[in-house]
Amino acid sequence: MRMISTGLALILLVAGNLSAVFSEAMVKAISDDSSIFQFILFRQITAVVMLLPWCIQSSTKSLQVGIRWHLIRGHVWLVGMFFTVIALTSLPLATASAIFYTAPLLMLLFSSLLLRETISRHSILSVIVGFVGVLVVIRPTELSWAAISALIVALYLAINNMLIQKLPKEQSVIQMLFMTNLVGIPVALIATVWEGARLQVDLIGVAAASTAFILVYAAFGLLAYRAVESHKIATAEYSGLVSAIIVGIFMFNEIPDVPTIIGSVLIILPLFFLANINKKSHVA
Repeated sequence: MRMISTGLALILLVAGNLSAVFSEAMVKAISDDSSIFQFILFRQITAVVMLLPWCIQSSTKSLQVGIRWHLIRGHVWLVGMFFTVIALTSLPLATASAIFYTAPLLMLLFSSLLLRETISRHSILSVIVGFVGVLVVIRPTELSWAAISALIVALYLAINNMLIQKLPKEQSVIQMLFMTNLVGIPVALIATVWEGARLQVDLIGVAAASTAFILVYAAFGLLAYRAVESHKIATAEYSGLVSAIIVGIFMFNEIPDVPTIIGSVLIILPLFFLANINKKSHVA
């Protein structure tokens, strides 16, 4: 039986996406001379600590199910987080978020090219329009390492989302998040030692806050999607870009320029369009 209404589920998703934007804002707030690998390591450790109370009663055997896919996903996350820090600390929050939102479009592309899945004309058109939006946002004549990093993050998000299908169905979302962070700690520690930066204890609090915000997003999403069919509420996910613009203005005094707004619209509109098509197909 459904425990919450569709309206409440929508509110949860909007609030969750706002929380995810605050998580990104925490990343953006770290100073330019901060150790990237220390920040990543602290994020993983704080995530494991926060999730441990819900996993401590799980058997080691149950957590090790699908360990190969957890290892792959955990290390894809490491690479993605490295480029996330570069993108967020170098680009306006709204610009980075707009590029991140191309991940669903990349998933459509990968589904066709790698998984040989048939995609509709609507999906093909959406991918084309979405990537035109990316070109408008990043302006290829002004292409920077930060913009390339944001594109790599979108690629990482797409791959990581597709890998979710490989994770064991008998594990809870909390167990999956716990394992994704746990398995990456050794490599993150090695990278931190290799980086050779002095210990920056002040990053622990920022990393913990960023982790807490992203776990709220995951929890709210879990509650919403378990209670209501996804096609009824998925469009609320795109509120995150609006939140990124608002948070960017008030926290970092970043006023988005016209190309960023136009490009963001070109990225988000196809996603709304596809969600509406999906909703109609369910109704039919």
